[in-house]
Amino acid sequence: MSMEGAAWSSLWSSMRSDKSGSGISKDTPKRTLAFARPYSGRLVVFVVLSVASAILAVATPLFAGQVVDAIIARADVQVVINLALLIALVAVLDAGFSLVIRWISANLGEGVILDLRTAVFNHVQKMPIAFFTRTRTGALVSRLNNDVIGAQQAFSGTLSGIVSNSVALILTLVVMLGKSWQVTVLALVLLPIFLIPARRFGSRLAGMRKEAADLNADMSTQMTERFSAPGATLVKLFGRPAEESREFTGRAARVRDIGVRTAVMQFVFFTALMLVSSLALALVYGLGGYYAIRGQLAAGDVVVLALLLTRLYAPLTALANARVDIMSALVSFDRVFEILDLKPLITEKPNAHGIPRGPVAVEFDDVRFAYPSADKVSLASLEDVATLDTRGGEEVLHGISFRAEPGQTIALVGSSGAGKSTIAQLLSRLYDVDSGAVRLAGTDVREVTFDSLRQTIGMVTQDGHLFHESIRSNLRLAKPDASDEQIWDALRRARLKDMIASLPDGLDTVVGERGYRLSGGERQRLTIARLLLVQPAVVILDEATAALDSTNEAAVQAALGEALQDRTAIVIAHRLSTIRAADAILVIEAGRIVEQGTHEDLLRARGRYAELHDTQFAQAVAAVAEAGVSDA
Repeated sequence: MSMEGAAWSSLWSSMRSDKSGSGISKDTPKRTLAFARPYSGRLVVFVVLSVASAILAVATPLFAGQVVDAIIARADVQVVINLALLIALVAVLDAGFSLVIRWISANLGEGVILDLRTAVFNHVQKMPIAFFTRTRTGALVSRLNNDVIGAQQAFSGTLSGIVSNSVALILTLVVMLGKSWQVTVLALVLLPIFLIPARRFGSRLAGMRKEAADLNADMSTQMTERFSAPGATLVKLFGRPAEESREFTGRAARVRDIGVRTAVMQFVFFTALMLVSSLALALVYGLGGYYAIRGQLAAGDVVVLALLLTRLYAPLTALANARVDIMSALVSFDRVFEILDLKPLITEKPNAHGIPRGPVAVEFDDVRFAYPSADKVSLASLEDVATLDTRGGEEVLHGISFRAEPGQTIALVGSSGAGKSTIAQLLSRLYDVDSGAVRLAGTDVREVTFDSLRQTIGMVTQDGHLFHESIRSNLRLAKPDASDEQIWDALRRARLKDMIASLPDGLDTVVGERGYRLSGGERQRLTIARLLLVQPAVVILDEATAALDSTNEAAVQAALGEALQDRTAIVIAHRLSTIRAADAILVIEAGRIVEQGTHEDLLRARGRYAELHDTQFAQAVAAVAEAGVSDA
């Protein structure tokens, strides 16, 4: 490494020193080594080649010194040629070793990135829905990107540097002390002049780097929110494009100013360090030349010392900052392990079994449930808060019991927040009950496999979420091996076949972020087609038509008729007109079933259901009357 390379190393480590604080778990180093265990063979080869490369780095200056001595002594030309060939051979070997070392280093680093990202991604998929409702998506993605890459540096950069620099430093010092201890001491005395500016400049640059990172994060957040379809619509509706532009430009201008200051400071820093290195070389040549003239040092040794000087500062600087590099990598590992240490609340038992094919009954038996508190499902750093919310753990369902026989439709109605969607989430096992049991075909859902549960239950929610992918990909999310014929059949039954067939790209049409290229009714029917593709025995409809107008609602209701045919259904409805034909209606209030029966029975009872029904009927009459007055 050259003097300039040493400057970069010193400056970069100093700028990262703010990450090396305390708080790292004592188990982190051991767990870090566990990720390296699969690569132990490559690590051994890596260390051996790094040592060989360090030896070759010292050999070149020695041969160069011998060339100078041979020229002064007017030795045989063949001696000079042989030494030149040796220097060339060393250069070739060093290049070859460096290439292999770089390949192994990259292989190790990228392998660790793959292992860490896969581990975090798979683990996050096991987390309960509460984790995703609390966590900032950007912070979670940062763990998969920035922190994983930071952890990679432990293998691709730090390990290589410690091994090769340690060997290079020892060999360089041994050779230099053997040639002239006076010159060597002089070089070491100048080392603080090299390191102190790096620390001071690095600290200041670290502050600017952090400020720039925060500003870039703010711009990224602003762009992510404003460039989404709902965000862009909101900005346009409230006429704020100019204000948004000024806010964004202000942040971007501050990043520009920081960039200019950073560039100037780096130039001053490197100019100062290059001046120090030039002065050090001048002193070596001056003192070495003085000794050479007096016959106390060979001329070739002066050249050797000058060349080795440039190789002395680099390993000294890198090793002086090795602790910072190691701590920085451990901090990144620790932040990744924070995610991996969050315990999934929903797990599959080792002896879990499948649900028998055929009609399935649904049973809730004295179910009680409280949503988990934040400390069980989240991290303060992922929520961007100082401390986690201590609220939670309060029971929201109190002794819910009911049974839906195979093929029956059970409707759940009640006020917002009464617990209807919570019941649906417990049935699909997005959460587990605290007491009691939820059973499918007589089997507790906690005893069945995840695959069997997903094949048995299909769910359509109010928002009809779709990925920014093709129609085919969105449908095959439910059944990856589905043929195009099966997909078209599901679309036909969902009343979407003609519309999809009219699109230029057909099934390859990309639906846009969250499906915003489709209308609300089309989006909802596409989610119904996805359900029809699986053909589940149990269907959950969580206010599937609540956000639709009457025209779209009619089309979706027709599609739902296909979805519910001969299936057990749990229907959560806001519009009571959509569930009149249900076999039983359960009225949920404050986490309890306060009424149950058919539509006619509940109206005759004149209880809470009748109150909800009369309120909706009065609102509908008022809306019709208002529309008539407007038309007039």
